[in-house]
Amino acid sequence: MAVQSLFLVTLVVDDYDRAKSFYCGVLGFDCLEDTLQPEGKRWLVVKPRGGEGAGLLLALAVGKAETGAIGNQTGGRVGFFLKTDDFARDFAAMTAKGVRFLEAPRHEAYGTVAVFSDPYGNSWDLIQPAA
Repeated sequence: MAVQSLFLVTLVVDDYDRAKSFYCGVLGFDCLEDTLQPEGKRWLVVKPRGGEGAGLLLALAVGKAETGAIGNQTGGRVGFFLKTDDFARDFAAMTAKGVRFLEAPRHEAYGTVAVFSDPYGNSWDLIQPAA
């Protein structure tokens, strides 16, 4: 049987360094690769520290259609889910670093969760799954 996994998801951004600063500096993601490509592009891959699952390919928007998708890649829905093993710790650290949460933390049957926004307006869930 073939083994497959989702390992990258593209996130369209307006500036490589701004995006890298937020995801690595503010959220604490690891930068797995930042390689210069032809025409000034970069292969910039970040991933939550110590996490399993997919990383993000931070892709510079080119053209009107891509630029228009910045911050609205999922039509306004939460499109990204950051799983944590300690919600209170990460919520406090992210809040202290200026991350904008769109709601107070709430407890659901599936876990503790709060929606936050990245600098582009994409909605994310910070979630600690229920035991």
